[in-house]
Amino acid sequence: MSPRKTGGEPPDVRQGLPQIDRLLRSPGLVSLLRELPRWAVVAALRKEVARLREQLQQTGGALPGAPVSVDEQRIATEARRLLAAPLRRVLNGTGVVLHTNLGRAPLPQAAAHALGQLSAGYLNLEYRLADGARGSRQEHLHALLQTLTGAQAHVVVNNNAAAVLLMLAGLVGSGGEVILSRGELVEIGGSFRIPDVMRESGALLREVGTTNRTHGVDYQKAIGHETRAVLKVHRSNFAQVGYVKEVGIEELTQLAHKAGVRSLYDLGSGLLTPQLARALGCPSEPTVRGAIEAGCDVVCFSCDKLLGGPQAGVLAGTEEAIGALKAHPLLRALRPDKLTLIALHETLRLLRDELDSSAPLTSDSRIPALAMMLATPSVLQERALQVLEWLSAREGAAALPRIEVLPCRSAVGGGSLPLHEPPSVALSPKLDAQSSRRLEAILRGGDPPVIGRMEDDRLLIDLRALSPDDLPVLAAALHTALGQIVAA
Repeated sequence: MSPRKTGGEPPDVRQGLPQIDRLLRSPGLVSLLRELPRWAVVAALRKEVARLREQLQQTGGALPGAPVSVDEQRIATEARRLLAAPLRRVLNGTGVVLHTNLGRAPLPQAAAHALGQLSAGYLNLEYRLADGARGSRQEHLHALLQTLTGAQAHVVVNNNAAAVLLMLAGLVGSGGEVILSRGELVEIGGSFRIPDVMRESGALLREVGTTNRTHGVDYQKAIGHETRAVLKVHRSNFAQVGYVKEVGIEELTQLAHKAGVRSLYDLGSGLLTPQLARALGCPSEPTVRGAIEAGCDVVCFSCDKLLGGPQAGVLAGTEEAIGALKAHPLLRALRPDKLTLIALHETLRLLRDELDSSAPLTSDSRIPALAMMLATPSVLQERALQVLEWLSAREGAAALPRIEVLPCRSAVGGGSLPLHEPPSVALSPKLDAQSSRRLEAILRGGDPPVIGRMEDDRLLIDLRALSPDDLPVLAAALHTALGQIVAA
């Protein structure tokens, strides 16, 4: 009796598999190797051989003399998939303008152009051309930020969470106490919680008030010898309604300064000016400029939300407070790179020019996120009809399911303006629930992918977060996807 084999594969399975080296010499794969990098072809080939191995194991091995061949088309498809960039442009038909999963605010064309022009070579990031001396990457944005916020000084970091961390570490410090209302102990996306970042900064949290009501006297009673600051956190991603009370930044700043401590404000969503607040239809929303004018020592905010720029965080405030933050060693770990600074500069420049103009802010804004938020239902209705006109002009369009233009509600998103749901317009193919879900999947898998939302078993393609340049692409995508639905 022959010894029993342990481990490995049955001999017939192993012997039935073609060798990688031999397969790479086949005419089809030799041709593919001329077109694609060797590593991708080999990886795809190994995956195909593994598939064959599993198939042979399930069938008990290859039949004697039966050829085992690989699917060269499958190998080519897999190799190209491996080479494809993981990040792809998508069409945002969800109606959520600052969609965190889709990259939040799309950059202005001017910012994209500046990135292309400046990022491919060297630039005066930390170099003063006037005297040939070393400069600071922070100084390039100062004039623009001062115009927009009214603050004496600024420092830019890589996001607003970093701004909060630096503000607390640099101005409160280890063992220092900061007072915060219980109604402002917020959590934002990714389980980022204000109490947690305080703990990491070394600051000690002193809670005052209740979940729904906090008064000025609550802060006054809590201020003691170890108190370094009072902190206000804007509830930008949720709202409290009903029997609620909070202390405004002006009153809070006055009582903080009277007690000899700093007033700090995490404004989060980054609405810069009252002019912007009025244009967006939320005049009561707090603004950076309003907080600075109220005397707040430091206000921090995001740049990729209501500002409409790249991901970054800004701390704006007094020369003394911002100077302390610029000198803090943590800044080195939190500072933004040149790409962020280039994109932010262009976004701020555009915003300054548009706010300085006598013309009202409209959907013609050159900052895409603002243009989308400012688009009126009538503008969106016209765009919807334009998509249908382009679609109807395509071959075979008459045989496709009818698309309805429906009123709906959109959202700002990104943890901003939670109660602001502007009226919008959506395209919705008239299909049953199963076909609607299949259409959603087909569009999501297209090139480029179109991301919509399901509502009451119908697919809605909300026009709010689609740019005018997206519309002919959307028409083509709908034509292709609906054609597949009909063919099935």
